[in-house]
Amino acid sequence: MRLFIFGLGFSGSAFAATMRDSATGIGGTVRDAGKAAALRGDGIAALPFDGTRQGEGVADALRETTHLVISIAPGEGGDRVLRRYRDAILAAPSLQWIGYLSTVGVYGDHGGAWIDEDTPPRPRRGRSEERLAAEEAWTDLAREKDVPLGTFRIAGIYGPGRNALVNLDQGKARRLVKPDQVFNRIHVADIAATLAAAAAAPATRIYNLADDVPAPPQDVVACAAGLMGVDPPPEIPFEEAELSPMARSFYGENKRVSNARIRTELGVDLRYPTYREGLAALWRDGTWRG
Repeated sequence: MRLFIFGLGFSGSAFAATMRDSATGIGGTVRDAGKAAALRGDGIAALPFDGTRQGEGVADALRETTHLVISIAPGEGGDRVLRRYRDAILAAPSLQWIGYLSTVGVYGDHGGAWIDEDTPPRPRRGRSEERLAAEEAWTDLAREKDVPLGTFRIAGIYGPGRNALVNLDQGKARRLVKPDQVFNRIHVADIAATLAAAAAAPATRIYNLADDVPAPPQDVVACAAGLMGVDPPPEIPFEEAELSPMARSFYGENKRVSNARIRTELGVDLRYPTYREGLAALWRDGTWRG
């Protein structure tokens, strides 16, 4: 396996680290030159790509790639990778599998009901619409290239350096209470493990990456405060909270996301089935700051 990841960010880097002993070569793209140098020091061939123009060496790397993962968000102009590298991907002689990382936001709001991969998407205008359009564009490319495609709709991501413990430590945590509001989450290590299983299969369908227990966001903050031995911030009724339009739109979607398919089809057992195990491990291991 020669793996290439468009977008060596939080999830992409975790997946690359997981695959270090399984792949004969791992490469990917970053925006920051400093991060590229650090990743190269870890044996990952990081190359520049800012989403606006082709980066040096990327097309050459694609010619050797067997497994391709896309972890870059689309924009108003469509998928950034396809705009610059569609022809190069179609021409890649060794490509065997593509994985596209999307979001559960494409499902839209379901009033707190349970949904699964067979639930028709109904994204809100904006970023979720762009994600669904990108999913469809990658489906078209995979069909034209005749290679398997796995699409991964991911819930709220947390892990080292990105979690409620950090938010509390930095004084940024708030306990907003909106009755009956729940969200799913997923630890970045479970994303990496699921992608590893999918690449080995290879996975060819849509898969939800979410934990077992959708929960109210204020409960997550309270759990983190308990681990740290501090008082949680006071509860704030949602209707009284001062929120940016983006944050308010986040609370406009309420659903419970089933992860059954990754278990039954990919054999994945989550290391952190709920936020409780995930936060407890971050605190216990001292990795919560990143």
